[in-house]
Amino acid sequence: MENGAAKPVIVAIDGPSGTGKSSTSKAVAAQLGLSYLDTGAQYRAITWWMVSNGIDIEDPSAIAAVAGKPEIVSGTEPDNPTITVDGTDVSGPIRTQEVTSKVSAVSAVPEVRARITELQRSLASSSEKGIVVEGRDIGTTVLPDADLKIFLTASPEARAARRSGELKGADVNATREALIKRDAADSSRKTSPLAKADDAVEVDTTELTLAQVIECVVTLVEEKRAAK
Repeated sequence: MENGAAKPVIVAIDGPSGTGKSSTSKAVAAQLGLSYLDTGAQYRAITWWMVSNGIDIEDPSAIAAVAGKPEIVSGTEPDNPTITVDGTDVSGPIRTQEVTSKVSAVSAVPEVRARITELQRSLASSSEKGIVVEGRDIGTTVLPDADLKIFLTASPEARAARRSGELKGADVNATREALIKRDAADSSRKTSPLAKADDAVEVDTTELTLAQVIECVVTLVEEKRAAK
């Protein structure tokens, strides 16, 4: 590597949905020339596969038995993050309400987490220019040695307003209830719960615009990169 070239930096961004995690992670990666990985999309992809193949989502042993079957491939370009399952582009289908309502149950199965965590680690370790990895257990479980860990938070009200803005025509109160329910499921699961790593920098996005959140995270990454 030439002198003066930026060293690859691994950034973990965790937090519940509606905190601006995806938009922030993509923008930071694009601005700093890093790769980008949406780990939530991988859990959605395996959930989509389970639903498409008629696997009983209520039965963890049925999910565990086939966790190794689908081939999930994630593209890591921040401007166009792709995801395929067995060669099929699933970036649209994984965002349906059906998948959203089932992803917590599938994600809680240890065999699923082991499989997806392995995928995430191999993508992070093979990233030549560095990577922003976004999810719920990246700083605690997937990449505990990440160079920088960030935990985004926001009030349930702010998150619901953002999510219902994304989900056209959604009822803010219903969205808020769904978010709180999902937080509870993700935070209380036995395997890799949603949690803030001890050495993570917490950024409360409630009162911030997306541009301000991006600016804050870019600054943190640049400081970390300069110190390497």
